[in-house]
Amino acid sequence: MSSEREKLLRQRQTLQERVEAIKQDFKSGLPADSEERAQQLENADVLNALMQHALKEIEKIDSKLSS
Repeated sequence: MSSEREKLLRQRQTLQERVEAIKQDFKSGLPADSEERAQQLENADVLNALMQHALKEIEKIDSKLSS
């Protein structure tokens, strides 16, 4: 296995772990406290953007690995 392929596979794994962590965060639900809930809703937008970015990067890596 080439060094470049190994690097891509490690990056893909890191990104996949990040996506899974974000999904778990979403599954944890919202707190009952209204202040905390407001903060969580703001954080959800950021987490969603991070997840979308990670998924796009995974697609790019998959494309490189398949060529």
